[in-house]
Amino acid sequence: MRKLRTHELGRISADEYKTTTKNPVVVVLDNIRSCNNIGSFFRTSDALLLEAIHLCGITATPPNKEIHKTALDAEKSVDWKYFEQTEDSLADLKEKGYKIFAIEQVENSIMLPDFQPKENEKLALVFGNEVKGVQQKIIDLCDGAIEIPQYGTKHSFNVSVSAGIVLWDIFNKIRNGNF
Repeated sequence: MRKLRTHELGRISADEYKTTTKNPVVVVLDNIRSCNNIGSFFRTSDALLLEAIHLCGITATPPNKEIHKTALDAEKSVDWKYFEQTEDSLADLKEKGYKIFAIEQVENSIMLPDFQPKENEKLALVFGNEVKGVQQKIIDLCDGAIEIPQYGTKHSFNVSVSAGIVLWDIFNKIRNGNF
């Protein structure tokens, strides 16, 4: 077994990325404070060909050297938009026909393994602040909430780890036609 070199991976260029059909998923960052986490969202969104990221509230925006450290130029390939208020992002997405789900622990949440996207459904997934999570007023505007099952003593994952888990799972369900 030999580790592959970068040129052997068959990745598309940043220009090709811009014109490639994306998975109909928008990530909404509700007041994410860590630029490293923001960069991780960009990199994960690029890897999974997600449509866009909405950066809201205190969430930093590119160009930013701290975001770049973990995004590694994904902040240049993934479309993004800034909203001063997360509510404005959700209103924009609802107007465009997205179903909006908070990634949060709430009453009547859908456990991630049980969540099944519908065919041709556009999804927006809201990830919250590292300490406070998704704001209640934002949860109130969502169509539902998705929760990652956890079995240890801690009550949450790091937000970028949550993103990796949730986005990979939903990407696989969309790409494999598990509707």
